[in-house]
Amino acid sequence: QVQLVESGGGLVQTGGSLRLSCAASGSILSIYSMGWYRQAPGKQRELVARIFSSGTTNYLDSVKSRFTISRDNAKNTVSLQMSSLKPEDTAVYYCAARVATIRTPTAFIDYWGQGTQVTVSS
Repeated sequence: QVQLVESGGGLVQTGGSLRLSCAASGSILSIYSMGWYRQAPGKQRELVARIFSSGTTNYLDSVKSRFTISRDNAKNTVSLQMSSLKPEDTAVYYCAARVATIRTPTAFIDYWGQGTQVTVSS
């Protein structure tokens, strides 16, 4: 199995910054992608940013130029640096990883962290 442990959420004022981190552990063979999703109350979960093992990144349009995702392939960690935060960024942020494990070496399976709350006050 794979475990994803997130850290770094909290309360920040509008315009402030936060850094989220996520570490993957377990019977990992390879990680295809790691990323961050968020879900605000009453809304669907949405992809915020994702980074592939190649280094290619995807961002939600509303966070481009404000958020930066980075990854350490050797340590199986991913971070999300969030700047110029807005109240609409308030949500629970989830780390996700698409992983091939020792038990499933030919299939990539999605794993999720438990989520960390980010609250931006106006």
